Parts: sequence; structure tokens; C-alpha cells
Amino acid sequence: MFKKVIIAEDFDSINLAVMQVLSELGVTEIHHAKYCDDAQLKIKKAILDNEPFDLLISDLSFRADHRKVQLISGDDLIKWVREVQPDLKIIVHSVEDKTFHIKSLFENQNIDGFVIKGRRSIHELKKAIKNLFQTNEKYISPEMEHLLQDKTINEIDNFDIELIKQLSLGVPQDKMDIKFKELGITPSSKSTIEKRIGKLKDYFKANNTVHLISIAKDLGIV
Repeated sequence: MFKKVIIAEDFDSINLAVMQVLSELGVTEIHHAKYCDDAQLKIKKAILDNEPFDLLISDLSFRADHRKVQLISGDDLIKWVREVQPDLKIIVHSVEDKTFHIKSLFENQNIDGFVIKGRRSIHELKKAIKNLFQTNEKYISPEMEHLLQDKTINEIDNFDIELIKQLSLGVPQDKMDIKFKELGITPSSKSTIEKRIGKLKDYFKANNTVHLISIAKDLGIV
């Protein structure tokens, strides 16, 4: 079993439950952090001491409070970890259910498991940890498995996602070229944006941009 594990989670009740699971599995050294910045410091120190962690279990959302932090989310922490310790095993334990976000974590950040928080999540987390240690295979909660089979998400790129995002934020189509230039996104010509929005409407069978945004939100793209 994994020997050294760190939990990044800001709720005490969940922290205690996860620590109990790890103890039951025989993990000998368990650390936890309520802030991603604290998890970062612990991981840094472990690397410097030549005693790195074997597994990170992290939430994605952390409630803001009076403390100023550099890493505001689990996404930030995971991205940083992949830069400094690429081989660290990572299981995400979160309420996140957006298709694109979950797929991005697996495909772009190479996470090893995703367990959605719920009534049976602690049981599932235990299963995910055992599965990862014994088989080294990626794990995702059964109710979320179909999301990774959704081919729709693979057919659009980051340009399309940003375009839909800006539309959802209220940027008019005829002003989108200005917005994209401000954001440094290319291509940003009116004709390109018009054609891409037309393509997206056809692809998602949307009647108009409002309908397009609604479909994208349902799919978890924005």
C-alpha cells in the first residue's frame, strides 16, 4: 500500500473520513492541508528531504476566507504538482460534474482517479486507492464513466470553448473580435468568429446563440 499520502481538503469532516480510510488501508504516514498553499509547502519539503509523497488526494474547490493564497483551487495545485513531481499519483475527490473539466483533468493533467463526492464516496475512494495501488489503472466513479465516453468534447477545441464562454458572459457576437484581441486570442477576425459560431450551432443543432450556450452548459463545457 502507499506509504506516504497527503490530503488537500478544507472540510474537517471529510478530512477525518479520508484519513480513516487511509488508516484502514495501512497507510503509515498521512498528512493533510486545508489550503492548497500548505499542501504545496508540504510537497516541496518532502521532495527536498528526499522523502516524496506517493499519493495526493485533492478536492478542487476551496472556500475563500481572510487568508490570501497563491493556489486558489485544486486545479492550481494539480498543475503545479505535475511540474515538480510528475510521477505523483493523484486522485481527485470532488463534487465537480462538468464533463469537460473532468476530461481535462485526465487528459491534460494526467490524474489517476476521480471520485465524485456523495453518499458512497468514501467507500468509492477506498476502492479507487486500492485499485490504483494494485493495478496502476485509472479510476472514475461508475456514475461518471459515461462522461469519458462522450466523443462530443473531443470535436471542439479551446478556441470554441473560449468563444462559447465569452458569449455566455454576455459579449455580443459583433463585439467578439474586440474581446478576443484584448485577450490575445487568434484568429480574431469577425469573419472567422462568425463562421466558428455557425459551425458550433450546426454541430450542436442549436437554434441560436442562447440555445448554444444552454447546450454547452448542459454538457459541462462552460
